[in-house]
Amino acid sequence: CGLLLFPFRNWSPRRLLFAAFFLLVLSTYRENSDLYENKEIIKKGQAIAMLDTTKQKLTDTQKEALGKFTSFKSENDTSGIAKEAMDHIKDVKGSSYLSIFRHYKEVNMKLQSVFFYNSWWDVLMLFFVGMALYKSGFLLGKKSPYVYLIVGITGTAIGLVLNYFNLRAQYHLRFDTYKFVQEWTFSYYDIRRVCQTMGYLSLLIVLYKISPVRKLLHVFAPVGQMAFTNYLSQSIITSVIFYGFGLFDTMQRYQIYYVVAAIWLFQIIFSYAWMKYFLFGPFEWVWRALTYRSRPPMRRKE
Repeated sequence: CGLLLFPFRNWSPRRLLFAAFFLLVLSTYRENSDLYENKEIIKKGQAIAMLDTTKQKLTDTQKEALGKFTSFKSENDTSGIAKEAMDHIKDVKGSSYLSIFRHYKEVNMKLQSVFFYNSWWDVLMLFFVGMALYKSGFLLGKKSPYVYLIVGITGTAIGLVLNYFNLRAQYHLRFDTYKFVQEWTFSYYDIRRVCQTMGYLSLLIVLYKISPVRKLLHVFAPVGQMAFTNYLSQSIITSVIFYGFGLFDTMQRYQIYYVVAAIWLFQIIFSYAWMKYFLFGPFEWVWRALTYRSRPPMRRKE
């Protein structure tokens, strides 16, 4: 997606926000198109399933529609989701590295093809929002504190309210996607994301303007300077913990937060210590060397 942004680098904040809004509308339209396409699959399938096949032979079109319905229901109701989870655990738990690699190879092929095609619109949208906020000075803290407070409170409130209604419906249906599709009327995933992102970002900028908090937040600067290294090392660390040490499928969700906190604490300390002596993170240095085909200096000059 980043490669597509270059032609838009000189656009004004207004034009960038217009582009982001256009992509938001497009992405929301696509979300709801998928929702109502699935509703139609269920509606047609249920109608055909009620026919008395002893008196009326199904046409090829009806058989196809019934097959789509049966497949969708079996994959998305509670039992289908549980079965998929158990199959996943069976393929991964206690398996060799090669077996796990083969399993995730298929998963990643879907993520990097079909899933990416369906999701790149909202990724581009957020890129445009970020470019507009930077060019306008919003990201640099140049706006009035009241602007950040208004955007922060409004965006966070809208995001949390939309989250609440979605999760309430999901919880009521015991996270049965098949039933959820039948009951849900409008999908607002990207609208919620934009509002909540803007809200959190604005509140963070407000906190940064407070001197004691700013000093505390500076502790995260080395983590950001080593973002690529920390991003990759999280995958490496969790792979060792859950696959290497066999902890996959042994923790409750709340227990996984302990692992998250431990990794964050380690990365904050490691990043601070590393950047004290080096100019780049390990993977940042490798990436830069490969990009420019030369070995950049690594150590800081004393």
